[in-house]
Amino acid sequence: MSDAPVQQFDKSLQRLAERIRSRRTVKLFLKQPVSTKLILEAIEVARWAPNHHLTEPWHFYLLGRQSIAASVDLIRVIVTERKDAKVGEFKAQDAATRPGWLVVTCRKSDDALRQQEDYASVCCAIQNFSLYLSEAGLASKWSTGEITRDQRFYDLLGIDTEQEFIVGLIWYGYPKITPTQQRREVAEIVTELD
Repeated sequence: MSDAPVQQFDKSLQRLAERIRSRRTVKLFLKQPVSTKLILEAIEVARWAPNHHLTEPWHFYLLGRQSIAASVDLIRVIVTERKDAKVGEFKAQDAATRPGWLVVTCRKSDDALRQQEDYASVCCAIQNFSLYLSEAGLASKWSTGEITRDQRFYDLLGIDTEQEFIVGLIWYGYPKITPTQQRREVAEIVTELD
């Protein structure tokens, strides 16, 4: 019996493990445009995340130039209100350097368990999206900053807060710098039970 299928399987697993380990949160991006087609392909893959009862609770808002510019202005306002004008201007200028913006929401549910399951599914979809981008040579930053909880952002994007809530603002693009990271040893985070 040949070991070729097992070896191929091992190589596939190694490639997948390496992709997952090498995905990073990136804050600095090149000023290189990202293909909308590539982002739509990443969203197509993202939607295959596990979701109990096939609720597919996610919605993706792909921001264009005007909505990005308005969002940058809103960041300036929000941070100025909370901190001061100098910090507000710094945060706005920083946000303006992010080439791609995607907002991912979760449909609301009156059932607390369903809401928890749906939220987890949307998080899995965001991870799928991020891994796809990473494989394509891009990087992302999943933000849950103040803007994602501000009613003015919901209004700007036309998101009905009675129907859905923002799980993340995903900034994406080609990385200028990809940081390195380490994680705790598996033995520190696993409890084996008989």
